Amino acid sequence: MAARRPDSFDGIGYRGRDDPLYGAGYPVRSAGGPAELQHHHWVTTPPDIPGSRNLYTGERTPLYDEPPGESGGAGAAEGWDTPQPGVPPAEQLNRFAGFGIGLVSLFTENVLAHPCIVFRRQCQVNYHGRCYHLTPFTAVAVMYAITKAQGPKALWKGMGSTFIVHGVTLGAEGIISEFTPLPREIPHRWSWKQLAGHLLLKGLTAVVALPFYCSSLIETVQSEIVRDDSSSGLLDCVREGLARLLGVGAPHSRRLLPLSCLLLPAALHAVLRYALAASVQRVALWLHQRGQKRHPNPSNPLDVYFPELVAAWLGSVVADIVVFPLETALHRLGLQGTRTIIDATDGVVPTGNGGSPLVLPVNTQYDGFSDCIHAIRRKEGLAGFYRGFGALVAQFALHGALLAAARTLLRLLLLESKAS
Repeated sequence: MAARRPDSFDGIGYRGRDDPLYGAGYPVRSAGGPAELQHHHWVTTPPDIPGSRNLYTGERTPLYDEPPGESGGAGAAEGWDTPQPGVPPAEQLNRFAGFGIGLVSLFTENVLAHPCIVFRRQCQVNYHGRCYHLTPFTAVAVMYAITKAQGPKALWKGMGSTFIVHGVTLGAEGIISEFTPLPREIPHRWSWKQLAGHLLLKGLTAVVALPFYCSSLIETVQSEIVRDDSSSGLLDCVREGLARLLGVGAPHSRRLLPLSCLLLPAALHAVLRYALAASVQRVALWLHQRGQKRHPNPSNPLDVYFPELVAAWLGSVVADIVVFPLETALHRLGLQGTRTIIDATDGVVPTGNGGSPLVLPVNTQYDGFSDCIHAIRRKEGLAGFYRGFGALVAQFALHGALLAAARTLLRLLLLESKAS
């Protein structure tokens, strides 16, 4: 069968390329298409080289493949700038929104809130302080005074060690769950045995991370006035934690408690905090879903991400408030005998020619966990368990404010995208 070619085809070049209609769209041949489409226009199947196809008279061979669409239609006009059909703009916005909201929450919880964590821990271990800082107003005022006197590093110390403790905790949890039958996650339909194993895993993880948690605690409350930056490094938390675990390194005071005295408070604190936070989070999500008048829209980031973030924030608030007295006792026991010098949490005291913050040594003499609880209640009262509570309020107020700002910004972006 003879091949039919355009009259302008000379065998070497294709003079029709100078034609303004050159490059128009042509029907794409599909290997699995109907038989009539396979031989309706094409006669042979040469390599995909411009000018090498056998065409009917009047047809043109484009130099490059064009996007699917009719010649001069929407596909040809828009080109490759149109959104891909597999990833619609709404889904791209949802992905961006989820990543941004999660990043804001993590950044606030682990970075912006670190000064509040530092000052709260200093208040918890400072049994000399006259002011308990039960409200955020007094806490923020003293935090500003310490920062003004010592510089911005005064309340940002030990942030690297806190990340190391988080990493050790996650690594220990993963390793223990791999080599033991303890479940790392609770299924939707759980049994009491699975729940007990999951909580036991959390307690064992806290026990493994306890030496590094104690060394991170020292770095966060140690005053910048007595800190030697030349000899301090990022991995000091790991080195000091291993030294305390093995009983080697620089000698400490005789009042230093062995880690065996801290195992029960550390495990109890971790398990209670996790159980309370998870329970409150699930209850908050259940109440939100029950009180919602309309069905949540899966394509709306406000319905997908924010309920879980707000429920997690509420769970952390309730859990930290409930376990705050236990955390105070744990921090005092972990710091005892380490010869740590902290900043005075009562403010700046003028000395000499200028003003400098007063530093105090931590000289507690508790015999154990129960003795610490009874001593705080007897000497400082019930309010002594909540020293630095105002810093915790400021921490969660900052976190909640940034979540509300992110929600408002995302709502404006959604309205703008719908309007456009």
